[in-house]
Amino acid sequence: MRKPSLLSIVEIGGYPNFRPLYEKAGFEVLVETRMRKAMATIKRQRPRVIVAEFNFQSDFRDRTSSLESMMSVVERLADTQVVVFYEKEYQHQLQRLLATRSFYRTFAFPIPEEELFAAVSALNRG
Repeated sequence: MRKPSLLSIVEIGGYPNFRPLYEKAGFEVLVETRMRKAMATIKRQRPRVIVAEFNFQSDFRDRTSSLESMMSVVERLADTQVVVFYEKEYQHQLQRLLATRSFYRTFAFPIPEEELFAAVSALNRG
């Protein structure tokens, strides 16, 4: 039986490589470093879980980040859940996004590995 897929979108990084954690939770892990490629992967692979960073971009006029663009694609996929990492200093900007979008979980840096493992493991159980 094929493992469900988890797409990890690491645009900026600077935190541990969670691939082993995702694999331990039972996922086939896909990694993208650019949102444009990630959106193509989402359409093609339809991952069960997406883990992405909220990178606030003040130069966007109509959005807070490229995460909003990704969510417009994800919202059409009923079985896909999204986990978001964010910097505490941008929590107020993330709150603006949460007013119109929903995520399975959000985690502020530094990411609590045990909680992340529990969250993605629960998503593999369906």
